[in-house]
Amino acid sequence: MNYDQALAYLDKHTNLEGNRGTRFSPALPTAGQADGLSLDPMTELMAAVGDPQHAYRTIHITGTNGKGSTARISAAMLAATGLSVGLYTSPNLSAVNERLRWDNRDISDEEFADVMELLASVEPLLTSTPSRFELLTAAAYVWFAEMGAEVAVVEVGLLGRFDATNVSNGDVAVITNVGKDHTDGAEGWQEAVAGEKAGIIKPMSRVVLGSPMGELRHHFEAETNDGIWEFGTEFGVDECRVAVGGRMADITTPFGHQEELYIPFHGSHQCENTATALAAVELFFDRPFERELMDEALELTELPARFEVVGTSPTLILDGAHNPDGARAVRETLDDEFASFGSRVLVMGMLNGKEPTEMLDAIGIADFDAVIFTQPHWSRAIPASEIAAAAAEMGVQADVIKEPTEAIRRALAVTAEGDQVLVTGSLYVVGEIRELLLS
Repeated sequence: MNYDQALAYLDKHTNLEGNRGTRFSPALPTAGQADGLSLDPMTELMAAVGDPQHAYRTIHITGTNGKGSTARISAAMLAATGLSVGLYTSPNLSAVNERLRWDNRDISDEEFADVMELLASVEPLLTSTPSRFELLTAAAYVWFAEMGAEVAVVEVGLLGRFDATNVSNGDVAVITNVGKDHTDGAEGWQEAVAGEKAGIIKPMSRVVLGSPMGELRHHFEAETNDGIWEFGTEFGVDECRVAVGGRMADITTPFGHQEELYIPFHGSHQCENTATALAAVELFFDRPFERELMDEALELTELPARFEVVGTSPTLILDGAHNPDGARAVRETLDDEFASFGSRVLVMGMLNGKEPTEMLDAIGIADFDAVIFTQPHWSRAIPASEIAAAAAEMGVQADVIKEPTEAIRRALAVTAEGDQVLVTGSLYVVGEIRELLLS
């Protein structure tokens, strides 16, 4: 296979990411039953290629928000110690290669094609056809083993218990938080989601809870584990102050204090993500993490599309906030760290499974001087006109420009040096616009 053939092979398989939307109901005993999911096909696929996911140690991360940032920070910290580190995240912004990283580089086109050729060769031996996400996850596990990774940081795709990534056994299991994204919001959703996310905990796992869980904690305690650290109890953020280009934080864990820690990311939530990553890595090593290595790791960490400032004059911000909690965090960060001396323009697109009115309220739609709705080239895209109709009911008139690249061109055409442009609502919208801006 060459790279194009590998992509064509991959795209022949069912794309659960493209079809999901609202798909989980607390009325069902498990998320797997909500969507016909099971770990059996993934288990069979991994056995066919020699179970490479057991060739290295793993930090396994789930959560409604913050898991991508936490994963990237954790991987950078591990790499700073000299370990060979694999990183698996989703979704991608541009090329699918972005999801598979080893020693701070994406998988090459040739390597990707080779791994896909291997998976294609064993597929006829399987009793069921793997999904696209299962193939990508298997590719990551195979490639990490081939490259001699000593540890992998793996981000869950959805929930946890039945996610394809859960064929690995996390030495550390991280649950950043519990939100209602990808649920129908019916009564009992918090308990149900917590129970599914707890499914990544294995008997040998040390557990990090990245937010106070309150009455949900019993779900994580119910899974056999090797100890739990919870944000606000065993570890936490003592201070999180605005600094030039990011935040200054004081973080405490059972192993000690990190004072005046410069976090080069915008938003108070990134102090919490950094604390969660620090807790995970310290539990992984079972010792304090050196401050010099912490500074090095944070300096080298890149968080694309996480309140990423990609331009000035006007200030141009990209954030893939895809649910109300994420949208609120974006708005708080904008208000806290970016005083507006000119106009604020919003470019926004969403995927189905989201309630437009709830997202628009969370982002503070009425406070923007101009609004442009767009939609990604994705099967789950909400029509931009539908979002505009929801905004109109809230008293906000907006432009509708379906093509994301045309939407950002329009935004830039109507803004001046002191203005701000925020692109948000979906990583897929942000990805298309980011590719244009950085090309």
